[in-house]
Amino acid sequence: MREKMNHLYVDSREKSILLHSLVELKNQLIQQGRYTDCVDELIFKVINAPVKKMKIKYI
Repeated sequence: MREKMNHLYVDSREKSILLHSLVELKNQLIQQGRYTDCVDELIFKVINAPVKKMKIKYI
């Protein structure tokens, strides 16, 4: 069975907020002496995510 793939579309401001939040979470985990592998992977994925231009229609 294949894994379900989720896509998240964010603008540059939301991407910045997301990265800051992930870095804060990583810092908290380091202070607690816990592993940060999952958070590191997410940070890497957010930074290297491709940019896709989209038109948004407001109704």
